[in-house]
Amino acid sequence: MPELDQPWPLLGGMSAQTFMRKYWQKKPLLIRQAIPNVRPPIARPDLFELAGRDDVESRLIVQGGAITGKAAGKKAAPAWALHHGPIARTRIPKLNQPRWTLLVQGLDLHVPAAHDLLKQFRFVPDARLDDLMISYASDGGGVGPHYDSYDVFLLQVHGQRRWRIGPIKDATLLPDMPVKILANFEPEEEYVLEPGDMLYLPPRWAHDGIAQGECMTCSVGFRVPETTELAREVLTRLTEALEPDDPPKLYKDPKQVATSEPGRIPAELQQFALDAITRALKDPVALQTALGEMLSEPKPRVWFDISDEPLADGVGVVLDAKTRMMYDDHCIYANGESWRAAGADARVLRELADRRRLSAAAVAKVSPALRSLLDQWVDDGWLHPAP
Repeated sequence: MPELDQPWPLLGGMSAQTFMRKYWQKKPLLIRQAIPNVRPPIARPDLFELAGRDDVESRLIVQGGAITGKAAGKKAAPAWALHHGPIARTRIPKLNQPRWTLLVQGLDLHVPAAHDLLKQFRFVPDARLDDLMISYASDGGGVGPHYDSYDVFLLQVHGQRRWRIGPIKDATLLPDMPVKILANFEPEEEYVLEPGDMLYLPPRWAHDGIAQGECMTCSVGFRVPETTELAREVLTRLTEALEPDDPPKLYKDPKQVATSEPGRIPAELQQFALDAITRALKDPVALQTALGEMLSEPKPRVWFDISDEPLADGVGVVLDAKTRMMYDDHCIYANGESWRAAGADARVLRELADRRRLSAAAVAKVSPALRSLLDQWVDDGWLHPAP
């Protein structure tokens, strides 16, 4: 990755700093030949096989007719049909059948080439970077005019796709559809993307992509925390980490008078509960730790392969593609867990989070405590030896 203030073909010759200042969450950008001579990160047969796995999130969208072949049924098909994975190869339509799309989410977790492609977008914090999805479409295939709540980079890696884009003027959706399709989409711009071309769209920017012949498009998407969900997840982790007072701080009401309203909750008890919650929320480090654990939590379908091989001397380490690792001023976070770290150990772990690897020389110099942690991560499959 170039320096953040240097021109970069991926961003149309501008620097990452300039892109973030002028375009990020502000306006679309079409970049011709962002990645010249790009190749699909996965071949079509391998993609179809991946879509059939239980640990892979996939969807099949068919427009204007039933699925052909063994998956075809006798019932009339709706205008749009949505099928969630795992999707067996026999359920995927024939290649010459028009207007169908196969979507495979989290390709970067399973395909090294996709993981390498996603890493090019790490000028945005990992806490916001989500995954790389690939869309395989037959001629005329697409998912209909829609909008996303997150930023997205749409990179054409095979064939052509025609994109129509425009600001949302009417967010009304077509009723009774298995996919969210804008009912009154009014595009203002139109582009045909060739392999290597890329389109950036901010959140809530309507778009409709239609394949022109066989087509593969990679979508780099971003996490967008929502206030209610974020508060729920962080507070849940925060309360789980609370330690009981020693001795316990118990509610007392020596001034409670006899009452003729036994069903009423005493105001003093309500204040006692409010004080307890306020006290728990007053610890900023505890809140930051709960947030870091939440942001580094892997997706539900992710699991790691346990290793039987210890970390040998004289080798470096590289994070598994599925490992989410971050840090702040106080803690290191990996896969939903946290560790307090300071001094040299903190610097090494932050380097690992930023670079996703450590050299053999760096590993050789770590403290016994950090070496023990690295050994454990290797055992858990979070980390792998790298010559």
